[in-house]
Amino acid sequence: MSNKKLRNFVFTLHRYIGLVVGLIAILVGLTGSLIVFQREINEFQQHQQFGAIFPKGDRLSLEVVLDIVKAAYANLPEIALQSVSFPTKPDDLFSVVISIPGNDWVEVYVNPYTGAILGNSLHPNAVQRFLAIVYELHTSLKLGDLGLQILGVVGLVTCIVVITGIILWPGWRKLITGFKIKWNAHPKRLNFDLHKVSGITAAIFLLLTFFTGFAWNLGYVDPLIRAITFSPSLPELVSQPLAGQSPRPLSQQMKTAQLALPDGVLRSIDLTKDPKAPLQLRMKLPQEREEYGMSNVYLDQYSGQVLRVDNSLKGSLGDKILNSFEPLHYGTFGGLPTRILYVFVGLAPLILFITGFVMWWGRKRKQKDDYSHKRSYIN
Repeated sequence: MSNKKLRNFVFTLHRYIGLVVGLIAILVGLTGSLIVFQREINEFQQHQQFGAIFPKGDRLSLEVVLDIVKAAYANLPEIALQSVSFPTKPDDLFSVVISIPGNDWVEVYVNPYTGAILGNSLHPNAVQRFLAIVYELHTSLKLGDLGLQILGVVGLVTCIVVITGIILWPGWRKLITGFKIKWNAHPKRLNFDLHKVSGITAAIFLLLTFFTGFAWNLGYVDPLIRAITFSPSLPELVSQPLAGQSPRPLSQQMKTAQLALPDGVLRSIDLTKDPKAPLQLRMKLPQEREEYGMSNVYLDQYSGQVLRVDNSLKGSLGDKILNSFEPLHYGTFGGLPTRILYVFVGLAPLILFITGFVMWWGRKRKQKDDYSHKRSYIN
């Protein structure tokens, strides 16, 4: 295949795949921009709704907080504790996630010093409802598992669009041409310049976000990366129920986890109801940028035995690559500057689709005009 034919093939792929998946990519990009600072917005809304939290003595123990939540919802027989997130600052709340009849999950907010239940996610305000819808659209198109699969495919296909765009970028011939925008040029040329510059500027970040989304939603990447990096697969962890014995108290399990990762700060616990599932405690090491950490300790619910310690700083190469997906997807790897950058990266699919559509439409109209002119000449 000649270089010209290869370039035409790449151009065709870029154009038509972009037109097919463009609208979904726009939705994913715009919703992604809106939720970059979702946590901070939610915290602000909580402080506006519940008032300021003033530290008063020591923070209540986790077991006391969970007992308060269970007592508050004791009239609901099918309640199940799912997870708990610890306050990260003195004026933060405990966040306890429970499942209740008629809802997948409900988040309960507890004052860490008084134990007062300040509210729950059943009655969000307008901003919180809007952000919840935006988040569901971004992660699953509000279509559940089907939406996850669709977005996984869109993520992979969008990566193809981005890669073909990089190949077609005119800056490979002359660098300054690839980054130049002629603002006073004909609208068609200006449109093309906006497309090429915005595309190459956002290309790497679009690849990172859409590829990680594909990897999470379809799950084919994990074993592939482990195979390529010769990293061992993680074995399935199982708790061993003991006859007539309840799970060990969480206070003891927390001490065990702290000994397993002495430098870690406990951020959350998955409170599984499956007697054979391990207890997962997520911890943050001082060197980790993620506020909730990337390290985990897995314990047997009954014996308290340490089943596995995932230290994000000491894992295999495969583990480190997979752990990098979260900060790369959310833009937290560079702190506040990269998070702000990601707000604008989310706008790139909209700009690229509009400018790409204008180019496609102009070419289509030109072909139609040429065909009409040819027919009139023949007649």
